[in-house]
Amino acid sequence: MPGRVAYDESVHEPGGSDQPSFWVAGTDAVEGDVVAALREAAVCDAALGPIDWSVLPAGAVRDEFAAPSGPLARVSMGPADGERVLLVPGMTGSKEDFTLMLPLLAAAGCRVESYDLAGQYESWQAGPERLSPPGGSYTLGLFVDDLLAMLGAGAAPAHVLGYSFAGTVAGAAALRAPERFASLTLLSTPPLAGRALRGFKILGPLHPRVRARSLGPVFIAALRANVHRAPADRAAFIRARLALTRPSSVGDILELMQRTPDLAAPLRATGIPILVVAGRGDVWRLEDHRGFARRLGADLLVLPDGHSPCETAPHQLTLAMLRLMGR
Repeated sequence: MPGRVAYDESVHEPGGSDQPSFWVAGTDAVEGDVVAALREAAVCDAALGPIDWSVLPAGAVRDEFAAPSGPLARVSMGPADGERVLLVPGMTGSKEDFTLMLPLLAAAGCRVESYDLAGQYESWQAGPERLSPPGGSYTLGLFVDDLLAMLGAGAAPAHVLGYSFAGTVAGAAALRAPERFASLTLLSTPPLAGRALRGFKILGPLHPRVRARSLGPVFIAALRANVHRAPADRAAFIRARLALTRPSSVGDILELMQRTPDLAAPLRATGIPILVVAGRGDVWRLEDHRGFARRLGADLLVLPDGHSPCETAPHQLTLAMLRLMGR
């Protein structure tokens, strides 16, 4: 097949571990033409410098969305009649995680939106106590209902990206309402069903000994201390964001990750185009992401990054998303 080369992942990584790699769903082939474009995009990513992550791009509009769990802080950018793209951040994250992707997608003619999950950053007021009837904790159903409400309030179907835990949320939402999804990108999403924390390179050995919910304060303290060695500009924003994020929401999400549903087979059966994206330095092992992509029947993009390619490789990630969209 033109543009593809045979690949034996047990032998080598095409182009070296510092280069992006792209596999086509259902094959053991590398899409050579895509990799060439990704390498060009990587040059743009390498040129990125420090920014103030609290400042959204020019042209981005802030508002609040009235979700079932309460007010969710949202940002929108791009032409109102453009193809709709919804970027959903994960635990301890926020819409600002996509600051560098928003203008790229808007420039491609997309109407791109993002919002803070309930309990996270500027959506800290949203929570289970606002549900009818009130709930006692943040549940997967709470997050799924919020996402489906957001999708139902705009043009459908939409291209949805779920980042980390939000990938699980987006996948569960796609099973509830597949007609609202034009495509699904799973970025650094837990690739293991059940006790997903068992696959953590660092926390994995601890997961059988402690309740996941009790790790919430430890997780927050580690982020505040910048144990993941984020650049100074990013670390400053993370500390400011955590001043608003509800610790209970973080603990509840960690507990939910110990009951991660096995979404692969049913998602594959929906026929929704799916892209799995992972960094070689992610918190889960690369072989687990590869297995997840195979079970999903998804394309797989592997980047020479960690858990947050939306921040470190926005040009490459945007390029892969636009390819999934048929651009």
